[in-house]
Amino acid sequence: MGSDTPVEILSFFWTKAPNTQDLCCLHPVSVSSASLTAQCRYALGMEDGTIPDSDITASSAWSDSTEAKHGRLSTGEGDGAWCPAGPVFPSGSEYLQVDLHKLHFLALVGTQGRHADGLGQEFARSYRLRYSRDGQKWITWKDRWGQEVVSGNENTYDVVLKDLGPPIVARMVRFYPLADRVMSVCLRVELYGCVWNDGLKAYTAPAGHVMSLPGMHVYLNDSTYDGSNSGWSGGAGLGQLCDGVLGGDDFTETKELRVWPGYDYVGWSREALGQGSVDIEFHFEKPRLFNNMQVHSNNRHTQGVRVFGKVECLFKPGLLQPWSSPGLTLPVPLEDLKDPSSRPISLPLEGRLAQILRCKFYFADRWLLISEISFLSGRKFAAITPRAGFPVAKDDSSNTAILIGCLVGIILLLLAVIAVILWRQYWKKILGKVGSLSSDELRVHLSVPSDNVVINNTHSYSSRYQRIHTFPDDREPDRDAEGEYQEPSALLRPRDQRDKEPPPYPGSPPYPSLSPPVSPPLPPSVPHYAEADIVSLQGVSGNNTYAVPALASSSPGADATPLPELQRQCLVFKEKLGEGQFGEVHLCEIENPQDLPNLEFPFNVRKGRPLLVAVKILRPDASKNARNDFLKEVKILSRLKDPNIIRLLGVCVSSDPLCMVTEYMECGDLNQYLSQRVLLDKTGPLHNTPTISYPALISMASQIASGMKFLSSLNFVHRDLATRNCLVGGSERHIKIADFGMSRNLYAGDYYRIQGRAVLPIRWMAWECILMGKFTTASDVWAFGVTLWEMLSVCQEQPYSNLTDEQVIDNAGEFFRDQGRQVYLSRPAVCPQGLYELMLSCWNRDCKLRPSFAYIHSFLTEDAMNMV
Repeated sequence: MGSDTPVEILSFFWTKAPNTQDLCCLHPVSVSSASLTAQCRYALGMEDGTIPDSDITASSAWSDSTEAKHGRLSTGEGDGAWCPAGPVFPSGSEYLQVDLHKLHFLALVGTQGRHADGLGQEFARSYRLRYSRDGQKWITWKDRWGQEVVSGNENTYDVVLKDLGPPIVARMVRFYPLADRVMSVCLRVELYGCVWNDGLKAYTAPAGHVMSLPGMHVYLNDSTYDGSNSGWSGGAGLGQLCDGVLGGDDFTETKELRVWPGYDYVGWSREALGQGSVDIEFHFEKPRLFNNMQVHSNNRHTQGVRVFGKVECLFKPGLLQPWSSPGLTLPVPLEDLKDPSSRPISLPLEGRLAQILRCKFYFADRWLLISEISFLSGRKFAAITPRAGFPVAKDDSSNTAILIGCLVGIILLLLAVIAVILWRQYWKKILGKVGSLSSDELRVHLSVPSDNVVINNTHSYSSRYQRIHTFPDDREPDRDAEGEYQEPSALLRPRDQRDKEPPPYPGSPPYPSLSPPVSPPLPPSVPHYAEADIVSLQGVSGNNTYAVPALASSSPGADATPLPELQRQCLVFKEKLGEGQFGEVHLCEIENPQDLPNLEFPFNVRKGRPLLVAVKILRPDASKNARNDFLKEVKILSRLKDPNIIRLLGVCVSSDPLCMVTEYMECGDLNQYLSQRVLLDKTGPLHNTPTISYPALISMASQIASGMKFLSSLNFVHRDLATRNCLVGGSERHIKIADFGMSRNLYAGDYYRIQGRAVLPIRWMAWECILMGKFTTASDVWAFGVTLWEMLSVCQEQPYSNLTDEQVIDNAGEFFRDQGRQVYLSRPAVCPQGLYELMLSCWNRDCKLRPSFAYIHSFLTEDAMNMV
């Protein structure tokens, strides 16, 4: 209900930060009618729990697991939604009620069905809204054309948002799901708006009249008024005099589409009213000092419409107090009556104190048409303003207090700006060494000196397939007594056992040995996973996590903004997650993340609720190389910004020990999350054992594929993708890929240590990683196949649990030789054949034939959609 001609109301009022109910700062603001509804659209707390369970009630519930408190948008507690006890009839008598405890301006509502990991089938195709400002009188919401029914959902999972036109001012709201036949429905909801502080509560006015013009009727009634028009004793409400629509010069035209002529105005005929004035009474929640009243009125005198001649106002300081005496008579300057333009008339109210205001607007012609009325105060802001749903100022003791508050706010703002500038300069200085790295430093050292490696004289591989140096220092790989380089897989076993032990299982040949290098022709084309020059990150775990392109700074989508320096005292230690060669990983809380304005990440955390973070701490005695690697990791990981990748939030680098702070998800890692659950289709689960469905597993796998698709688009190679390195958050099971697994003692058995030095997750590694040290996006695809197998097995066993570490290495040789004797992970019981074939394609011997993460994500997303 916007307007092409904004009404400008200049006043002081308190602005409210998004997703909070706190008042922030006092400053002059120019408010236009077109912008108010657009700004007042904050989620009021159903989804994030700010609205407590006790304030969510319902007419009935099908069971304890579908009671009212489960009707929160985008959450899946209980059985996934509020469901009434019985089927919903077309009349719609069942309701879900939300009590906000104070008046709110509501501009938007959102609804959703019961998804329940794909098992839900219930949703409401339409619904009604009823609201109350006092908990006693309930009003049915209608749109501008008088329609009560709101179109709802078409499926169980999508959120449908509906703008409320006209908006609602209410304390309590009820949703009545509807159906075109007797059927079961379920509902989840959210309300969007802001607190209506010290604003207009209601007005009462005579009913508008119909003007008959040649060939048309102009309806000047208050069509959106939600009170009754039965006189002063009738129930007062709000309507078109506060709808934000300013009428134009020609009252027969309207700025709202598909509505009738005259919609922008409320109008009265002197003859039909039978008296010389229009009496309007305004009720406010609290007493206030009124300095000015502004009335937007029509003046099309050629059709008998003129601005009112004068206004008489009475003031009542409180509900039980008498009308103040004397009243106030305000003449209207009418020197330009010949101009037929509509206009705002400004009337001084001399700072009168009142909670109830009654004004008589005297006719100057046959008709009086008013579009908007607003009130202004030097110390308070009261209005029938366009969408007057904004928070307003508390009463100050004097204008001096306001001035002092403004000056203090400006000084604090200047100090904050200076502090930010100083910290940015310091940050650039700290990371300057990282930006000045030479290209040679950014190139990886090959782990073999020759250009080619030939195994069993059958295949050769060019040195274009570069290796990541997996050792914690710059030493070369081991040489044998004759000075020859040993094959990488041979380094994974004690020297006295090399080439002496029999095959670990029938049909397995001994370890392959190195042969003289042969230079074959280069491959004719570069596959999608072609390797780039990469940076080797040591990290606090003492091993590489991401294999990062040296030119990542120019990669599209890899935004690199300076990270904020966090104060260590804001981090509250919770527990130690793990440790590595160079440092430790701690789980911490930031108690009030909103108090750290330099954090740019959009946290979904309300004030008073802590934010879980993981803090990587580098030991103070770490080597210079480790410190440089730490700063490299900070710079590079700060570029990874994707919904399914753990974000780096800030650093502590002003003093030792160096720290980096990343997100952490409240449900912990995916391995532990799944291992504590059983599949829904598994017979005989233990009593009260949490369950998980196949659709939920596919949804989580799709999120992992999405995050890996993002990494692969930047040519980042993770090298350690597994369920232990995926974190789970919230009841909706939001998945984010992380890198903490290697540092945790809990998963020490998942890594194979090379003679006390590097550790490798060999059960997740492609054969070319184990035998050749070649890590690419294609090897990450292999690891994804193993991760998917873990998930569908609900993390009940380790991959290749029937093989020893040495047998897993030998099995990699079988993949290399491609003689049909390699051992594959078996198909999990819950896994369809088509999905198992996707896993097998991830484990293709030819890495060029493995699917891309874009294809995997598309496959899993389509699979998830087909299951709904």
